[in-house]
Amino acid sequence: MASATVAVSLADKLDTLFSFFAADERPTGSKDPFALRRAALAILATQLQLQLRWEVSGLYDNWIRLSGREYLDPIAGLEHLRYFFADRLKVQQREAGVRHDLIDAVFALGGEDDLVRLLARVRALQAFVGTPDGTNLLAGYKRAANILKKEGYALSSAPANAGAQGQVAIADPGLLPVQEHGTRDARLSYTPEPAEAALIAALDSAEPAAAAAIAAEDFERAMAALASLRAPIDAFFDTVTVNDPAPEKRSARLDLLARIRTAVHAVADFSRIEG
Repeated sequence: MASATVAVSLADKLDTLFSFFAADERPTGSKDPFALRRAALAILATQLQLQLRWEVSGLYDNWIRLSGREYLDPIAGLEHLRYFFADRLKVQQREAGVRHDLIDAVFALGGEDDLVRLLARVRALQAFVGTPDGTNLLAGYKRAANILKKEGYALSSAPANAGAQGQVAIADPGLLPVQEHGTRDARLSYTPEPAEAALIAALDSAEPAAAAAIAAEDFERAMAALASLRAPIDAFFDTVTVNDPAPEKRSARLDLLARIRTAVHAVADFSRIEG
């Protein structure tokens, strides 16, 4: 397909979608009189086939600016459009064997509407969760998240780590208040148990490794960084009592569980993953 033909076809379909979503005219249920779902699938097919990189939000913002029209709530239109494309991506990838819950897990992080990049992350995640390391890390993550939820966790201090930069937990949507990043003294007031110290060291290594890999869009390497947490997490839960009678130990260990959740959420929201 000639590049000019592709560009005109995509521009026409995107213009149609943007027009309807900006005006809050969206498909509902089985009703789609203007074939917007079909248009989105056609856009996705071309985008993924040719590996065309764009962010929906950037295109939409430029379209709003250049259209010269006023809309009641264009920001809401963009949010609906993002979810619409994610939903169409699930449909489009179903035949390719890509799991819908993994698309949800990556999309839930927010701020990702480059669908080529999103799908690359989803495929790396699907390969990872199919391994023993991935399966066990998912179980460890869910155990940590369930304890934090049960305890009504709120950050009490900077999480324990070997460096000077404290890291705070990213709250599950609707569960915990958003915490601010800050730098505090992260030294423990007690000698950690061996498995506890090993998990702190593993997180100190895995967190920057995963962040660097994600920045480079090397999602397989990001998953490998997470895989390094599997054994330390298992050992921690096997040998360390989180709800220790000593308040400072209990508090520090809950903070450590929050670091696990934060580290995993850098790659995907594992709470969305089935199984």
